[in-house]
Amino acid sequence: MGTESKKVWVVGHKNPDTDSICAAISYAYLKNQTEEKEFVAKRAGSLNEETRYVLDYFGAKEPALVTFAGAQLKDISIRKTAGVSSQISLKRAWELMKKLDVVTLPVTNRFGKMEGIIVTKDIATSYMDVRDNRALSQARTPYKTIAETLEGEVCVGNEHAHLVRGKVVVATSTPEYMAGVIEEDDIVILGDREEAQMQAIRSGASCIVIGGGIEVDEEVKKLAERHDCVIITTPFDTFSVARLINQSMPIKQYMTRQRLITFQIDDYVDDVKEEMAKVRHRDFPVLNESGNYVGMVSRRNLMSMQKKQVIMVDHNEKSQAVDGIGEAEILEIIDHHRLGTLETVSPVYFRNQPLGCTSTIIYQMYQEKQVEIPQQIAGLLVSAIISDTLMFRSPTCTPFDKAAAEALAQIAGIEIEEYAKNMFCAGSDFKNKTAEEIFYQDFKIFHTNDCDFGVAQISAMSREELDKLGEQLRPFLVPVLAEKKLSMVYVMLTDILEESSRVIFAGEDSGRLLAHAFKKPENGEGILLPGIVSRKKQLIPRLMNTLAESL
Repeated sequence: MGTESKKVWVVGHKNPDTDSICAAISYAYLKNQTEEKEFVAKRAGSLNEETRYVLDYFGAKEPALVTFAGAQLKDISIRKTAGVSSQISLKRAWELMKKLDVVTLPVTNRFGKMEGIIVTKDIATSYMDVRDNRALSQARTPYKTIAETLEGEVCVGNEHAHLVRGKVVVATSTPEYMAGVIEEDDIVILGDREEAQMQAIRSGASCIVIGGGIEVDEEVKKLAERHDCVIITTPFDTFSVARLINQSMPIKQYMTRQRLITFQIDDYVDDVKEEMAKVRHRDFPVLNESGNYVGMVSRRNLMSMQKKQVIMVDHNEKSQAVDGIGEAEILEIIDHHRLGTLETVSPVYFRNQPLGCTSTIIYQMYQEKQVEIPQQIAGLLVSAIISDTLMFRSPTCTPFDKAAAEALAQIAGIEIEEYAKNMFCAGSDFKNKTAEEIFYQDFKIFHTNDCDFGVAQISAMSREELDKLGEQLRPFLVPVLAEKKLSMVYVMLTDILEESSRVIFAGEDSGRLLAHAFKKPENGEGILLPGIVSRKKQLIPRLMNTLAESL
């Protein structure tokens, strides 16, 4: 617990492509070689088939999925108050509360499972409201616990036995009167009078408590042994014994068992705050994924919350980031896209270069820091560059991208053209995939002025296959408009070999806007754009410029 909060997430955008995933893994590795913190790659969505092929080919582990970057209970300093047994006495519970400066104790079994909680109010209730002189036996209080509560000892009898019947009697009268008051199995509180002690034993008492710290006569001990009576001696006087003895009852008698409010270690702090606000409790148990107790959390603890620390790669827009990014502490942004609208609370390291791929930037950083690139990392980086530049066909590709890919290919031990063909073929395998799965494998939302629009891109090796995908996706676009609250939505169906894209669309004026942007005739079935293969550099800028002109 608490270790997760010390890790820095390196995460790409939603609906991650190969660059987003490979950049996260590669940059996390670089940071772990050069800094003391622990950096861990994460993903903000499902892998597409192309990326899955890359990870499988180079034996890289798939990053864990994250859906929200808000702080969780594991990110705060949870008070690790140890669980107590339901058998401890009320007095012992009270002493622990004072020692630990808490008002709540968690009650757990020997397996670490929650059984309940005991609070100061429960102890006050036991002390102030209990008027039943049989409460001690009803609670099945062990003699050993009674002795410990009275700071005494069991000098005769089985200390591990329990008081199961009878009432508490304070013997202050004559032996003759006691004989008519004491019943079988009672527990009798006495002073130093031997005749009273013996009378209590003969009357059938199961236990006598002798105050004042006196030495018990041997004859009294022998009589107690014959009658199977427990003798407890204590330094306290009779009044103090009578006042304290009920505190020996096990806390199980008064602890809260039902309707416990507990939280999971992975619960988000915002959700916890909302639940805490509904009740007046001060402390709440926290459980791990197995349901075992791990600590206590209070409203005060929430003040020590540590935000998730995040490095964003391959994106810099809030709409593309993992949900809750506004609640996280962004440490760095490594990207190759246009500047978005993301705001940070404090200054961050921001590296944005007009290159074809984020992984090219990360390759440069390996060189700058003089860190050797392992074969696996090289394979991931070159795969990302091949993917983002469509094997150097995209207008976003620069000489730096191509040079980096060629150098990385040598380290990775691959032949670029052959590997790229296999990688693209794997990414073009859309069998048994729904329209939703295909659409969201590479989908991004963009903002300009008062207009929000989305663009998905699907690449394949054949126009025939892309045409089939277009027919499959077309009915899906209208629901996307409503679900994502967009004005327009576009899908680029990119033919890698022919270096062209056919764009289908939905939304009012979406077709007219696209046709105007590329000076093409309107066509409700889709518009073919020869030479257009880059969403980032070719499609988005033209759409945004056209939108700006029309507003």
